[in-house]
Amino acid sequence: MGNKNFHLAITVNASAAEAMKRISEVNLWWAKNFTGSAEKLDDKFSVHFGDTFVDFQISELIPNQKVVWTVTDCNLHWINAKKEWKGTRVIFEITAEDTRNKIDFTHAGLVPGIECYNDCEEGWTGHITGSLVNLINNGKGNPE
Repeated sequence: MGNKNFHLAITVNASAAEAMKRISEVNLWWAKNFTGSAEKLDDKFSVHFGDTFVDFQISELIPNQKVVWTVTDCNLHWINAKKEWKGTRVIFEITAEDTRNKIDFTHAGLVPGIECYNDCEEGWTGHITGSLVNLINNGKGNPE
């Protein structure tokens, strides 16, 4: 079966369009220190947490269904493998479930056994299941 990419599924009380819009508002749920744009295909953006930064490019976009952020560069300052996310992909996929929408979040390349896995698993879980859900459902996220 091989290594398993990190995956989470959340359900939100919002339209697919609203969910997609909120995902792109990275500074409202993930990183206050956000530059660039995360809305359209080929958009580039960066998030910064102190000495850590991650640069992304939107490599795939199906409106209201799927967006893929490819990591073009990074510096994960707290681990030895500072470029560990480089080339990995962050994927959001939206599917309708009755009156709600399911969002599948996958970080392709974030697999058990790599150096940042435990920290990154914990971080993503908080940001996705807490902050992003709250932003989409209640209009208020908790960015870092």
